[in-house]
Amino acid sequence: MFQGMDPRLVKQAMKKMGMKQEDIPATEVIIKTPEKQFIIKNPHVAKVTMMGEESFQITGECEEASVISEEDIQTVMEQASCSKEAAKRALEKSKGDLAQAILDVQQ
Repeated sequence: MFQGMDPRLVKQAMKKMGMKQEDIPATEVIIKTPEKQFIIKNPHVAKVTMMGEESFQITGECEEASVISEEDIQTVMEQASCSKEAAKRALEKSKGDLAQAILDVQQ
């Protein structure tokens, strides 16, 4: 948590402040929002408890991915008269841009 400091001293100071840290052996962390997903590969995850509140500190290699909804897939399928797989591929390629996905499938 505090890089470059003696881990024993950090642990003592955290204990005095009522803080507790627990390392979590995660292999991947996914944070989902309505528009995107953040995929963190090779993460280092620490759960910190302070004054009854839990928070997480995450470091690692982050990738962003667009969230493709079933509604968007259905729209592309209807507008471009294509299969679900083709609609999904087109949406992934266009990073969720409906109009571009429809044009790509129709070409």
